[in-house]
Amino acid sequence: MPKPDLRELPATQGQPSPEQSVGSGARNGSGARPTAKPVRHPDSLKGTILKVVLLGLVDAFAVYVLMMLFLSQSWPALAVSSLVVLAINWIYLRKGGLPAKYLAPGVLFLLVFQVLVVVFSGYIAFTNYGDGHNSTKEDAISAIQMTAQKRVPDSPAYKASVLTKGSDFYLLFTDPSGKAQLGSSEDPLTEVPEAGKDSTGKATSLAGYQTLKFQEIVANQQEILKITVPVSDDPADGTLRTADGSTAYQFKPALNYDAATDTFTDTDTGTQYRDNGKGAFADANGETLATGWKIDVGMDNFVRAFTDPSLRGPLLGVILWTFTFSIASVALTFVMGLFLAITFNREDLRGKKAYRILMILPYAFPAFLSGLVWSGILNPEFGWLNQTLLGGANIGWLTDPVLAKISVLVVNVWLGFPYMFLVCTGALQSLPSEIDEAARMDGASAWRVFRSIKLPLLLVSVAPLLISSFAFNFNNFNVIYMLTGGGPRFADTDRDIGSTDILITLVYKVAFGQGTGRDYGLASALAIIIFIIVATISAISFKQTKALEDVN
Repeated sequence: MPKPDLRELPATQGQPSPEQSVGSGARNGSGARPTAKPVRHPDSLKGTILKVVLLGLVDAFAVYVLMMLFLSQSWPALAVSSLVVLAINWIYLRKGGLPAKYLAPGVLFLLVFQVLVVVFSGYIAFTNYGDGHNSTKEDAISAIQMTAQKRVPDSPAYKASVLTKGSDFYLLFTDPSGKAQLGSSEDPLTEVPEAGKDSTGKATSLAGYQTLKFQEIVANQQEILKITVPVSDDPADGTLRTADGSTAYQFKPALNYDAATDTFTDTDTGTQYRDNGKGAFADANGETLATGWKIDVGMDNFVRAFTDPSLRGPLLGVILWTFTFSIASVALTFVMGLFLAITFNREDLRGKKAYRILMILPYAFPAFLSGLVWSGILNPEFGWLNQTLLGGANIGWLTDPVLAKISVLVVNVWLGFPYMFLVCTGALQSLPSEIDEAARMDGASAWRVFRSIKLPLLLVSVAPLLISSFAFNFNNFNVIYMLTGGGPRFADTDRDIGSTDILITLVYKVAFGQGTGRDYGLASALAIIIFIIVATISAISFKQTKALEDVN
């Protein structure tokens, strides 16, 4: 028997020979070969340059933001922003950490546009933030002194000229002694001895500013009348105002503030206004000054939502209608979508593609635009439905409380059934055809096949979408606001709340002051209530849908 050829084969390129492995101590103490370390390739020159340029642009913008935060003395925001900038530079300048480099932008935007918004809204719910309560107490005191102004009796007349610089207006004054001073609503009086004067000694021009002529003053009269120039940094010293652009007079606060007692005193009546502990100055009768400040109020907004007479009654009605609207919308759109899906899923039906395209057309139009179109169609006076189909009848589809609710539901079903049609069509086509054939061979009727076999199988995949559809309709702002604006309005409240308002439109009206002043604190509290309701119902529903998984 011939002996095998034991000649040494050449080592494969890139692999060590046995001698190299033994000579280099390739085996560890246990006799196993160590795992080879991956070779890291340096970034290409173009990639490095691009990374440096992009990171430099980000850092330049970050430095600008940090400077603005420093100048505004926003120390917490400055500290957090600095840490974020350092973290971004560390992630993208260090070697490795490839997943972090991809995840960092998404996580940053998630924190800024989602988490921060939710946290801030939650914080606002525990404050009195809104009209007249949007800043600090010091700002409120200054604002009261600036707004409660009256002309000083026998005030000397100041000659005035109107100047502009860019888009800003300034007033150039000449006091009785001939001294020229410049100021604006944001800048107190400053002496400008270099101002140019006419033959009467009136200051009329200043280098770097444009002097308005009479025609230009008339054209900008409204803006000029709003100019209130502080005499100094102390609001108690008063302001200078002009009524014609040529002569100005001094005004002083009608309410004097005493820092020692923390009170305002009306100079005419002697009425005193004290801090009432609720973010405002109030007199002995409880009458408050218009300008207040933001304070923490704890659970007061949540209590007020259910105890305020102008809100309590309408709120309960709005909550009931919100549930009715959401449940009815989901049920009707699902039933209609499923019916059409079954109808157009027949194999022997001709033109199925054309029919399906027609069915999804309402889904292709923006909801807010459809709401406006339907609002015109259902208009009681000149709407197409009343004037054309009903022969000029005057039916209040959007003005009668009951008919308005029916109209809103009909329009929402028209907008929502194409989505359910698409979902149910896909679910039906995923069911094996053998199930239907086997059931019919066993003698089951079409209704029994649908009720006992197809519908349970459909609900396995459709039930989570029904829950999400409920959450969507619970906050379906577009249809309500564009179609009825929440109306017709309730008669037993001074707030702009109506029969078709749902919770989200109510929150919008409270937040942006429709019917009353803007109240962001109360609106945020109502938004939290909405979140709790939707989250609770969704959690319970998802838990119940687990039983459907056993169907498979």
